[in-house]
Amino acid sequence: MREELGARRPARRLAIQLREYALLMRLDRPIGILLLLWPTLWALWIAGAGRPDPQVFLVFVAGVVLMRSAGCVMNDFADRGIDPHVERTRDRPLARGTVSPVEALLLAAALGAVAFALVLTMNRLTVLLALAGAVLTIAYPFLKRFTHLPQVWLGASFGWSVPMAFAAQTGAVPQLAWLMFIAVILWAMVYDTMYAMVDRDDDLKLGVRSTAILFGDADRHMIGAMQALLWIALWLVGRQAGLGGWYLAGLAFAAGLSAWQQYLIRARRPEDCFRAFLNNHYYGLAVFVGILLHYTFASA
Repeated sequence: MREELGARRPARRLAIQLREYALLMRLDRPIGILLLLWPTLWALWIAGAGRPDPQVFLVFVAGVVLMRSAGCVMNDFADRGIDPHVERTRDRPLARGTVSPVEALLLAAALGAVAFALVLTMNRLTVLLALAGAVLTIAYPFLKRFTHLPQVWLGASFGWSVPMAFAAQTGAVPQLAWLMFIAVILWAMVYDTMYAMVDRDDDLKLGVRSTAILFGDADRHMIGAMQALLWIALWLVGRQAGLGGWYLAGLAFAAGLSAWQQYLIRARRPEDCFRAFLNNHYYGLAVFVGILLHYTFASA
């Protein structure tokens, strides 16, 4: 009996540690995966005229999960001295000490290596763009110490999947792809400013910088202006791509979600700002559904 219990202990310890790695990768909170996935799907469907290559689709969906997970690990590594002092983040594995910094770096490297191995099955232009994307992902977590605009860099990191998707699907990165890239940057600035509003008080004490701190009392107005610019950019994307009524219906629904998000953040309560942040998942979904319906029905 004792031998059986002894044999179970290493397996139990391994299961507990794997759970901590999963928490470090934020697999229990898929919102980041979704916010990265939607613009990737926008780009794949438009670049593929409604029929993305199956191999490209599978590689990019897997890449979204892997790179978002690696980004979370790097973010927590960079913030390991900050997270224990912030209410929302003090229970993260690195903050609690259940995962060491070395383990975190090895995990991020392993995730990045698998993602890059998948990219190597794509064409040369996609591989080169992936190398630039890796730099964006690695650098982002450290920028909040030096600039009030880390949200712009986050947008570039999340939006980089757009030119990559066009490159993988068509072998080129047209003007349309860069217009969509700009739209994703604006979108990330919208939702990540809402996210930063949740931690604004803690960030001010710790000297962490963000657009929420930069905008101050003008935060809601600045978010509203960026929401308007985002909608215009997405409308221009649809115009250039020849998307019709179904897409416009998706944009109309997205505009309604923007209004709802403004309502949620009206009093700047952290819990409501976080709800507004989470609501952006439906914004990305609405845009994708509009694209999907266009190619399903208008092109039939």
